[in-house]
Amino acid sequence: MLNLGHYLLKRFLQHPMAPERILQILSTLEDGLVIETVVIPCDRGRNTVCVSSQVGCAMNCQFCYTGRMGLRRNLTAAEIVEQAVFARRLLSGEVGSITNVVFMGMGEPLHNIENVIKAADIMVHDQGLHFSPRKVTVSTSGLVPQLKRFLHESNCALAVSLNATTDVVRNWIMPINRKYNLHMLLETLRQELRLKHKYKVLFEYVMLAGINDSIEDAKRLIDLVQGIPCKINLLSFNPHSGSQFRPTSEEKMIKFRNILAEAGCIVFLRLSRGDDQMAACGQLGEPGDQIRAPLLRVPAQFQTVLEASF
Repeated sequence: MLNLGHYLLKRFLQHPMAPERILQILSTLEDGLVIETVVIPCDRGRNTVCVSSQVGCAMNCQFCYTGRMGLRRNLTAAEIVEQAVFARRLLSGEVGSITNVVFMGMGEPLHNIENVIKAADIMVHDQGLHFSPRKVTVSTSGLVPQLKRFLHESNCALAVSLNATTDVVRNWIMPINRKYNLHMLLETLRQELRLKHKYKVLFEYVMLAGINDSIEDAKRLIDLVQGIPCKINLLSFNPHSGSQFRPTSEEKMIKFRNILAEAGCIVFLRLSRGDDQMAACGQLGEPGDQIRAPLLRVPAQFQTVLEASF
């Protein structure tokens, strides 16, 4: 259970509320571990709570602060749901009603699939939090067996962190790809989504300067998602302590987006929010946490790019 008396709204108290700000909540669990929840206000009336599903993460994605923390433990279904409950109680008066939930905080949700499915069910149940299943999105780095189970057992939305168009790059920045490669992941989605009515997967693509943001990457991405009902989010990389990557320029992100759009893809551009607070996507983790997971060997063709970043 969460310790309601030990919420830390420091970031909120330091930064007056404005439509472009986000609210970062640190909460202490009964065993003393700390998780983060983020509330993302929107002036269009859509307010999103981003919940954590684990303390830390085992995936070791090279661009993600949480992913390199290592895994402490899974959260229970109650600890996941209570993040949304407390966000509603504590912050609805400041930002308005919480309308959306995304499982994009600390942890790999499908690595904790039992508790995540239970939590998502409670969130959408008419005697639970009564969110629309379309408004609850569970994200994954690509655990294929768990992804198939989720699509069979849940009506909630699915987001897949893709972030690369070749196995060489994805093996490096997302080691889970060494077990479930791009072909296996995308072919699974292609097959499974044939069985779901009016269902689109959301592909998330964090853009890393000189790594995955070329014109060739855009063209490969178009080919990769053929036959998969989907939307694509292009995300600005949020730098953090120990990071070896740089964000793609806004100009280049727009050019990348336009190539996808001209090919008929549904594509959105998401520039960073909360990066100055270490509360943005890929930055969550207890302040002062020591990075534990190792940096992986950089493919030879990208060593010059990274050296130029420093």
